[in-house]
Amino acid sequence: MSEALEVVAARSVRARERIADLIYRTPLLPSRGVGEALGCDLRFKAENFQLTGSFKMRGAASRMTAMEPGSRLITASSGNHGIASARAASLTGQNLTVVLPTTVAEAKRSRIAGYGVEIIQHGEESGLSEKHAQDLAADGSWRYVSPYNDPEVIAGQGTIGLELLEQAERIDTIFVAMGGGGLISGIGSVLKSCRPGTRVYGVAAKNSDTLRASLEAGRVVETEHFETLADGIAGGMDEDSLTLPLAMEVVDEVVSCSEAEIAEAVRRLAQEEQMLVEGAAALALAGFLKVAGDLRGKTSVVVLCGANFDRAKILGLAAG
Repeated sequence: MSEALEVVAARSVRARERIADLIYRTPLLPSRGVGEALGCDLRFKAENFQLTGSFKMRGAASRMTAMEPGSRLITASSGNHGIASARAASLTGQNLTVVLPTTVAEAKRSRIAGYGVEIIQHGEESGLSEKHAQDLAADGSWRYVSPYNDPEVIAGQGTIGLELLEQAERIDTIFVAMGGGGLISGIGSVLKSCRPGTRVYGVAAKNSDTLRASLEAGRVVETEHFETLADGIAGGMDEDSLTLPLAMEVVDEVVSCSEAEIAEAVRRLAQEEQMLVEGAAALALAGFLKVAGDLRGKTSVVVLCGANFDRAKILGLAAG
């Protein structure tokens, strides 16, 4: 185990102390149906119950509690990171601006604006909004808050791993959806530091899998992105991302899933576990389902990373 993992784990301990009053300690729930049907001891880390409906609240709160109140911050996201950052800023007294695409749904814009943050709308898609936010921060007027490429954000996501250590005496395997890598890097660093025998599976959506390709290449590479049910993990990575070297250390195996496999996981979670989750959360279960035949007799954890789903996409799938 490298010193880098120990540093992340130690930072996660400090982050947990700072954000304890700002987040939920989410439950580790035994599977009601899927695990028994497969002969596996399956458990769900239910970040779908987290404040703002996503694990992103942990990283945002960690970043903002590590700074003096009133800091001038800027970020970009019309999804989970934007909502979490806006709430965290309102709770910690930070001066946050969120850049949103001009095409953002009014419901999302209103939810973010409801926390009292300043909003700038720029670009027709989220990549252009993110680039604009980074450009505005380039002269030092703002500090840019990345959804994943930030040591305090990674540490915040690592607090999930700290909770898991308390909630389960044994974790043989854990399945985590991969986007920019902040979630799997944080959780993986904590678990590998304390229980190095835990096998970490990164689960990638075939329609948007930059981190999978980057792990294979050993450097950040760009991939073509297509529409995916797991939209919460879609998109590219910064060339200097802190998460890639961490992920290269903690990820033992990558499982890639098709849109049909993600849809089947959405359905099974709804019908067998009575949980409606977003596609990125179902992606983690889809990865488990692909290798479950090799995991009988083992204790496996699937991280359900969020529940902020598009009703038009998810409800029909859940009904089967």
